[in-house]
Amino acid sequence: MQQPTNIEILFEDNHIIAVNKPAGKLSQGDITGDDPIGDWVKQYIKVKYNKPGAVYLGLVHRLDRPTSGILMFARTSKALERLNEMLKNKKIEKTYWAIVTKKPAQESGTLKHFLTRVENKNITRATLKETTGSKEAILEYKVLLNIDGYFLLEVKPKTGRQHQIRVQLAAIGCPIVGDLKYGYKEANEDLSICLLAKRLHFEHPVKQEAITIEAPLPKSGAWVRFNQKRK
Repeated sequence: MQQPTNIEILFEDNHIIAVNKPAGKLSQGDITGDDPIGDWVKQYIKVKYNKPGAVYLGLVHRLDRPTSGILMFARTSKALERLNEMLKNKKIEKTYWAIVTKKPAQESGTLKHFLTRVENKNITRATLKETTGSKEAILEYKVLLNIDGYFLLEVKPKTGRQHQIRVQLAAIGCPIVGDLKYGYKEANEDLSICLLAKRLHFEHPVKQEAITIEAPLPKSGAWVRFNQKRK
C-alpha cells in the first residue's frame, strides 16, 4: 500500500501524528469497505520507522467524508486516553473554516440549536427548542472575508455533535457550498463540501506544551478565491 501523494503530515512526534485529510477520504472504516485514512498513516509509520508487526494508531476525532483538514491520531494508548479526556473536558480548541454564499444576518454570533439524528437517513435535524432525544449544539462564528458573493466563515464548535456545523449553518439559511445533504443548490465537482478543519490548539498530552496545528486551504473549487486573497 503506497501513501497517497495528496496526504500531508501536519504534525508528528512519538505521541501524536496529524494529517491533512483530503475531502473524500474516510476517517474510519464504514460499510463502503473503502480504506480509511488511518490505514495509510499506519503504513507511513511502519515504513518510516521500520516497525515490525502491527502499528498502534488511535483515532482522536473524526471528520465527515466530504470535509477536509486536520485529522489527529494518537501513537500510544496513553496519549489516546489523555486526548480523549481532553476532548471530553473541552480542552482541545477546534477551529473550522467554511464557505457559504449567503451572508449570516450578523457578522459574528453564537448559534444554539437542539440536534436530533435521523439514523436511517444519516442526517441531523436542528430545532430551536429541545425535543425528545435531542442534544444541545452550540457554535461561535464570524465572517472573515467576502469575495464575489462567497463568504468565508470561521467557526468554533463548543459541542461535538454529528454534522453540527453543517446543519447549524443550514438552519440559519447559510448551507455550506457543495453540501447537498443540507440544502446547498449544487454539488462541488469533486463531491467535497467547503468545510475545512483549519486549526487545533491544545496542551500536548505528554509534554504539557502548547500545540497549535494548522491546515492549508484546499487548492480547488471555491477555496481558490480565498487562497489568492491571502497571498
